[in-house]
Amino acid sequence: MKIKIDTSEFNRALKELSKEYKIFAPSVKPFKGTFSDTDLISYSEIESFEEIEFSKKSNYSPKETFLPINQILFYYTEDQYKESNIEDKKLLVFMRSCDIHGVKRIDEIYLNNGHEPDYFYKRIRDKVKFVLIGCKESYRNCFCVSMNSNKTNDYSIGMNIDNDTIYLDIKDRDLEIFSGETTDFEVDYVKENKISIEVPQKIDLGSLKNDSLWKEYDSRCIGCGRCNFVCPTCTCFTMQDIFYKENKNAGERRRVWASCQVDGYTDIAGGHSFRSSQGDRMRFKVMHKISDFKERFGYNMCVGCGRCDDACPEYISFSNCVEKIDKIEKERGGKQHGK
Repeated sequence: MKIKIDTSEFNRALKELSKEYKIFAPSVKPFKGTFSDTDLISYSEIESFEEIEFSKKSNYSPKETFLPINQILFYYTEDQYKESNIEDKKLLVFMRSCDIHGVKRIDEIYLNNGHEPDYFYKRIRDKVKFVLIGCKESYRNCFCVSMNSNKTNDYSIGMNIDNDTIYLDIKDRDLEIFSGETTDFEVDYVKENKISIEVPQKIDLGSLKNDSLWKEYDSRCIGCGRCNFVCPTCTCFTMQDIFYKENKNAGERRRVWASCQVDGYTDIAGGHSFRSSQGDRMRFKVMHKISDFKERFGYNMCVGCGRCDDACPEYISFSNCVEKIDKIEKERGGKQHGK
């Protein structure tokens, strides 16, 4: 069903949907940005069209709406445990195409990466529906076209915005509560980015492992982990047991986001760390995004949203790093063929 409506009808329908759904969308947090006079755009529960930020890219991805930053899995005492509760309401999340592609990557890790799907992820994920926000133009540092994530049909509702007119492509019958004039349109998608990269089809990991390329990041990367936390496809976590002061034998187990870029992530018993330098950590992250994940699932993990470049305080560019790898592989290939 494709219709066009005005903002008042949109708000009426949102109010009706809020009885069954928690509705999340990117919204502006004034003066909460990197500097005291800058805003932050992140995901929040919203009630109206006016609260949604459509014109700018969100600083953070929407993954925290269904993959909590700090998630209690269960409570325990000396001889028993109790699974944590989740809300009855379903989730309706407004996303751009790259972020919906990002959810597909997270699903692969938590649902298709072992003998059984991750129970605690799945019980929330099964309640999520997506509203696709059409992108008319590329944003700063985006390279979604190069990663084939600029367009998707995996949504319950697709939408375009033209001033106060909203165009909706409603695929889910449970969401057909909007009343408007029938029309025909295609959800907007980015056709060209200012940044274009070529991801190597085959990477010689053995040769690239010790390449001098990674030494650059030993001095540049400060290991803050911001690139991981803004990324729509990073899934690493750590487990924490919280013991209650009142009873040291009772507490709760939590799953908490973690970063492969920070000190301590690869530490093991005995004091050994598998990746102690920032260059090694950068190599691990980049190879996971454009090689390791692809070897297992058949497509690249990175979706080209550019948030890692936006967030890095040292101005490290992921896309630029991939370009360097592509250049190295092409030069190596040329030498092997005597060129």
